[in-house]
Amino acid sequence: MYLLGLGLVLLGLKYIEWGPVAAWSWWLVMAPFALAVAWWTWADSTGYTKRKAMAREDKRRDERRERTKAALDANYRKKPR
Repeated sequence: MYLLGLGLVLLGLKYIEWGPVAAWSWWLVMAPFALAVAWWTWADSTGYTKRKAMAREDKRRDERRERTKAALDANYRKKPR
């Protein structure tokens, strides 16, 4: 995502011809977009993005289970015996 943001900033600076970016070649300005495509291709082909998503989901599931356990335990303790 950072490469895409950098590419958009450089593209905007080149378009309005501001600062040193105005003198740069279009190939250099467009390079972050190519790097972003390369990153996404690598991440998808190796399963990196899926592993990160699964880790996030596992963490959320574990946190939800802990909250449920705590709520059930607190509710059990409140009832008179």
